[in-house]
Amino acid sequence: MRLHKQDVFPGYMTQAIGFFKDQPAGQHILDLPAGNGKLTAALRDLGHTVTPADINLQKSDFVYADMTKRLPFDDETFDGAICLEGIEHVLNPFLLLGELIRVSKVGGHVVVSTPNIMNMWSRLQFLFTGTFYQFHPAQLHDYEPEEAVDRFHISPMSYHTMRYLGEYFGADVAEVRGDKAKRGFLAPLYMGIQVAGSFWSRSLYFSKKYEQYRERNARIHQQSNSWPAMTGRSIVMVFEKKRSTRVVPTDVFLSEDAVKAA
Repeated sequence: MRLHKQDVFPGYMTQAIGFFKDQPAGQHILDLPAGNGKLTAALRDLGHTVTPADINLQKSDFVYADMTKRLPFDDETFDGAICLEGIEHVLNPFLLLGELIRVSKVGGHVVVSTPNIMNMWSRLQFLFTGTFYQFHPAQLHDYEPEEAVDRFHISPMSYHTMRYLGEYFGADVAEVRGDKAKRGFLAPLYMGIQVAGSFWSRSLYFSKKYEQYRERNARIHQQSNSWPAMTGRSIVMVFEKKRSTRVVPTDVFLSEDAVKAA
């Protein structure tokens, strides 16, 4: 990380700190990936107990944790978990979200941020190029499968995908936040597009065919059409764990020897 950015808190990090600032002090929070530890330090300043985890072990109190594998924590260990700009870097983001929820207590919160492929700028980019904002093949390096490297932005995750997975793993979306608007000067254009598509959007969510899910669909419509979801450079989703679950697939954690034996 460049020196002039080491002490800078980007918008998505500020949002995560702001959320836990409003929570009772003394919560035990998992910070993954912990990076250089500045988020951990900020949360500790708020009175929380934080377990920083990463593969880099940059600080002496870091716990080694690989986001592509089962996390080295028991079920329901933490009152909260934070994963900022990490889920898009792994081949199996579904597994990672399930693990973050698994290690959180019922009633706890999981805060996840990722580049927002649903913002208006990303929609325009996709319309004209077929690629999402911050996700295009030209920026990727060609690595061999066995190389243990950061493969960068390989897994675009939308609000809809993360909401569905959160529910599958036992958590509801409590809040949708965003950081600085991407190309905010185009706000009049964004608003025009949103208004122009509002009838089409409502016809999808409130069709009589889906009347049994009307309450759920109304919540999805409201969250996915909120200003943070429509404009934020990153989308910040706050999940609240509602129930214990053991549905995280265990076969993906098999060792090489177990795979060969199978």
